[in-house]
Amino acid sequence: MPELARFYGIVIAMFWRDHLPPHFHAYYAGQEAEIGLDGTLLAGSLPRRALVLVEEWRSAHLDELKADWERASRKEPIEPIPPLE
Repeated sequence: MPELARFYGIVIAMFWRDHLPPHFHAYYAGQEAEIGLDGTLLAGSLPRRALVLVEEWRSAHLDELKADWERASRKEPIEPIPPLE
């Protein structure tokens, strides 16, 4: 799994040549959610508190997420993104 970040038990990943719209995957406590780069919950679910933390991280690192989506779509290595502090 191409991991972007890990914080508070949440793992954020992005897959090469994944389907549109641009998104990432968040995993927490055995649950998974697909979250659009625009913040939309596309599929799955996470506990409310985990979703709040993921949204805080997403909004702080949106430019980096967009750059990693472009890299992944070209099958290039993605760059890690700092965790939420």
